[in-house]
Amino acid sequence: MPDLTRRDALKLAAAALAPLSAHALPADSPAIPRYEVFEAALRGPSTGNPFVEVTLAATVSLGHRTVQIDGFYDGEGTYKLRFMPDTEGAWIYTTQSNAPALANRTGAFLCSAPNPGVHGPVSVRNTYHFAHADGTPFFPFGTTCYAWIHQPEPLQQQTLRTLATSPFNKIRMCVFPKHYEYNHNEPALYPFAGTLGHFDFTRPNPAFFAHLERRLADLRALNIEADLILFHPYDDPAKWGFASMPAASDDLYLRYLLARLSAYRNLWWSLANEFDLMRAKSTQDFDRLFHLVEQHDPVAHLRSIHYSKTLYDYAHPWVTHASLQTIDFDRAPDYRNAWQKPICFDEIQYEGNLNKRWGNISGDELTRRFWLCLIQGCYATHGETMLPPDATLDEATTPTLWWSHGGELHGTSPARIAFLRRLVETTASASESNPGLTPSPDPYYLNATVGNARMPHQILYSFDLHQPLWYEFPLPAGTWTAELLDALEGTTTPIPGAHTGHPRLRLPARPYAALRFTRTL
Repeated sequence: MPDLTRRDALKLAAAALAPLSAHALPADSPAIPRYEVFEAALRGPSTGNPFVEVTLAATVSLGHRTVQIDGFYDGEGTYKLRFMPDTEGAWIYTTQSNAPALANRTGAFLCSAPNPGVHGPVSVRNTYHFAHADGTPFFPFGTTCYAWIHQPEPLQQQTLRTLATSPFNKIRMCVFPKHYEYNHNEPALYPFAGTLGHFDFTRPNPAFFAHLERRLADLRALNIEADLILFHPYDDPAKWGFASMPAASDDLYLRYLLARLSAYRNLWWSLANEFDLMRAKSTQDFDRLFHLVEQHDPVAHLRSIHYSKTLYDYAHPWVTHASLQTIDFDRAPDYRNAWQKPICFDEIQYEGNLNKRWGNISGDELTRRFWLCLIQGCYATHGETMLPPDATLDEATTPTLWWSHGGELHGTSPARIAFLRRLVETTASASESNPGLTPSPDPYYLNATVGNARMPHQILYSFDLHQPLWYEFPLPAGTWTAELLDALEGTTTPIPGAHTGHPRLRLPARPYAALRFTRTL
């Protein structure tokens, strides 16, 4: 990308009052669709340690609006700036650096209309729910593949093929490799320069982060949000030490990650998985890291943190949503009322057959837990820990488990979650003004409404493990159609007639039945 002359830059700055239009830009200025990644590469110093000795930032402007972004060193004398434009028009940038070769460099690009089907990054909407930047509702149906980017390339490609046909639109995944039960393999790339036991935490490894970026781009092409876990306790201290880096190294790593990745629209920041098990860090350390993310993420991606037993204070203003590890779904109304934020039950145990209580629930039970979350106006995350029937009884072996490695799905819950996702996306989108399920507990059974609480558009009932032969439904004023839903079979059966008042309807007298009412008048 050629630099602008000083005269061109001044002309553009003056024209910014218009604001800029396409004809004000040099003819060779690139066009970047809205919500995609603009990148500028610059040449600069390569001696010493550029990761800590050279600073690079830029002011990006559109009319009167300015955004400050950080640049990063990509190795071999190359520095980069990345930016995700969220507004169409002509943008200009000017760099700031302590290296003369990188200072006061200027350039421009045109932000054009978004590509078809692209809705922008996800943020909080209507207090308890999510939507894309253009207002399109987003209902997270997540899965868990902690260390999939650290597996051999063929397995990573298989994971992407599986995700492409799965019901999942969000994936919880780690930056750092994982040393834990059934996870003992060494990755091909490490996030820092050096060797096992001797990593230099002041020198990020550009090849590692370029690989991570390729995987983020692959997920973006599949319309999958990456819930990226920045720290975790599953470390090998003799070989890695990533969980116990000093504060200055934590900050350098995080600033580098933010500069490289913030321009990706399909990104959520999870500060840690089971943060309270990271003995080398205090809660105050994570408060500081949250503030770093706040200050240096120009896109303001979603931010949360996950715990083991000790809750983080999700009421903090720098936390956008709660990320829970619990199956105490009855507390969901209390959480919603206390935090006034979206609630994601991100670890509700896994469908599988491990010798661990958290990894051997049935597909029926995981499906049930998804329903319990959704009917409370919250969201859930899937995981699978299914050993093959001929697996050895030795934990030191490393069979391919979706929960950590990716690969293929073998459980029964994904197909049932797919049915639930279709149901929620058609039900919870029924109200343009208030998309999302709002819990409205029945005295006996769980139900949720869509739309105004006094005049809902739809009502969803779940009977969970109960199996009544009939039930009298207390409907609000109006006329309603009804459908019988089977959570396990994934079927929808219309119930004939128009329903008003307190209709008494026959039910199948078996668990996991549900009903959906839709207002017609």
